[in-house]
Amino acid sequence: MGRALSRRRVVAWGAAGAAGAALPLAGSPAAEADELGSSPGRFFDVTKFGAKGDGRTIDTAAINRAIDAAATRGGTVHFPAGTYASYSIHLKSNIALYLGANATILAAAPAGGQGYDPAEPGAGNPYQDFGHSHWHNSLIWGENLENVTIEGPGKIDGKGLVAGGSAESAPLNGNKAIALKLCRNVAIRDITIVNGGHFGILPTGVDNFRIDGLVIDTNRDGINIDCCKNVRIANTTVNSPNDDAIVLKSTYALNQVRDTENVTIDNCFVSGYDLGTLVGGTFKTAGYGRTGRVKFGTESNGGFRNIAISNVVFEHCRGLALETVDGGWLEDVTISNLTMRDVQMPLFLRLGARMRGPAGIPVGFLRRVSISDVTTIDADPRYPSCLAGIPGHPIEDVKLSNIRHHLAGGLTPGDVVQNPPELETAYPEPSMFGTLPAYGFFVRHARGISWDNVDVRFGRPDTRPAYVLRDVTDADVHHGRADQVAGTPTFVLDDVTDFRVSDGRPVPEARVEHADHQEL
Repeated sequence: MGRALSRRRVVAWGAAGAAGAALPLAGSPAAEADELGSSPGRFFDVTKFGAKGDGRTIDTAAINRAIDAAATRGGTVHFPAGTYASYSIHLKSNIALYLGANATILAAAPAGGQGYDPAEPGAGNPYQDFGHSHWHNSLIWGENLENVTIEGPGKIDGKGLVAGGSAESAPLNGNKAIALKLCRNVAIRDITIVNGGHFGILPTGVDNFRIDGLVIDTNRDGINIDCCKNVRIANTTVNSPNDDAIVLKSTYALNQVRDTENVTIDNCFVSGYDLGTLVGGTFKTAGYGRTGRVKFGTESNGGFRNIAISNVVFEHCRGLALETVDGGWLEDVTISNLTMRDVQMPLFLRLGARMRGPAGIPVGFLRRVSISDVTTIDADPRYPSCLAGIPGHPIEDVKLSNIRHHLAGGLTPGDVVQNPPELETAYPEPSMFGTLPAYGFFVRHARGISWDNVDVRFGRPDTRPAYVLRDVTDADVHHGRADQVAGTPTFVLDDVTDFRVSDGRPVPEARVEHADHQEL
């Protein structure tokens, strides 16, 4: 019964060749023929090609035989219940992998001279890390493909993958659960990934890409979307305590500048619980300092354009980071409906000049960003929200509205770095400037920043100002509220031009044409 139901689901959701096909009765001669690949548009059970699914036998060859058979006609490769230990699985165009209930593809540890495909020559440039320069040394990989689906409800367990360091480039090792390069029309749905290696999912130059309904509980990055266009990520949970959860990147891995653009991220949850405790249901955490965030960058040779993010929950991790530091552009981004609990730096916007890329590329820009309807509670008091450009290259045109921004508080000016270093060429991280001199927002090198209906609060009395602005032009605070300890200013302005406050508390109205230094 369960097997027949799985087939019906594949008919509904499988690859183009399988969708809509008439389904023979389970166990009939026609069904057996379909599974052996003798009829077009049918299903290819990996066990019919020799896979044991016992968790010990290496099933790589059998799985790849099933894929080859399916690819000749376009069809669905079916993994019934079992644990399929494997090395590199080679995707082909016009197929689907269907992981049935209680089916697991297990990344096996290299042994006896067997292991994963060798890393191909790759980009051949020094502008990104090894993990971003190779795809073939993965559990499941595909290159120059189209019309590919990987779907559940089964699981991918990357137990035998390595997650970083020199081991990534060692012979026979694999470091990614799913890697795709220069593909088109790809969907990954409803599977669970645990221990995904350096990257749970790494698509590079993949267009028309959909991720829906995944659960990822992993030791490094969850999903890295690199140089991709027309991407939809929805209804997905990513727990990644030691690295980022959902990341947009624009590397030089394809030996050219290529944007990541036209991306939506909707109805997702990112977290930094202890590894394995999300899928295990215990949700353990050690508090601040976990990663697990939504991030643009760090690699940003191309740029990020036309991005919409909505309905995302953050817990026990870092917050939202928008970073461009390698000459890329970051513009036309709309973000709304976020909730954050126990996060580190709720909002981090960074325009820098690390410039890891070909010589002669100018510093990029970060502009036209709207962030609205955000609720943050008990955030790390050391690292409030930060918008930081560099001298001569301001962040521009950022609108923040309908935000409840609550940090744990409890610090004093003596606890902070009063003049945070510029660190123009440094790797961007929320902690890069040290403990910041504001408890709400620290803004430096920016132009055209507005706060509308933003509440800035602390849990314990905090004697830092709510806002510190340095080298800022055209800043507007409307209908804002801020907690205040008696005798502490709400705003500290240094080299600020055209600053306005209206209808606010505790500062109701103010207009400053220019201030070398002023406290309000």
